Amino acid sequence: MKETIAIKTSHVFPQHTNSHGTLFGGILLSYIDDIASISAIKLCQNPVVTASIDSVDFVKPIVVGDAVTLESMVTWTGRSSMEVLVKVTAEHLLTGEKSIAAFSFLTFVALDENGKPIPVPKVIPETERERWLNETGEKRALHRKNRKKESEELLKFLEEGK
Repeated sequence: MKETIAIKTSHVFPQHTNSHGTLFGGILLSYIDDIASISAIKLCQNPVVTASIDSVDFVKPIVVGDAVTLESMVTWTGRSSMEVLVKVTAEHLLTGEKSIAAFSFLTFVALDENGKPIPVPKVIPETERERWLNETGEKRALHRKNRKKESEELLKFLEEGK
């Protein structure tokens, strides 16, 4: 698992914020998807596509002047899909105070040269934290499958209203 870790740090400037003076959610989502895709590609060494973003839990606002650091790691693998955890940390650069600001799980699918899903290697957890993330990954994957079925039903309903 540790070979899939990717880290990205950015400075939060006024143009990155919303009307509340906090980092705009869309920008953070872009950062999250970007760093997670790097971890996914590092594992399978093939192109990947984002299959889902489970959720983004915003824990603490990230404000102008902060540094925002994203750390991603593949936590679980299925046949052709993989789960990536992204932890977002805000750092007040003048005081050095750091705190977790958000976290998210994303799912990626590895693709061959024709854009078809291909098998991905298994990840090997080494630490207690990694083992817990890996062991609980299958439960999250099942939740995603169930949510996908519900989304397909909703899509049919929405398409009827065209």
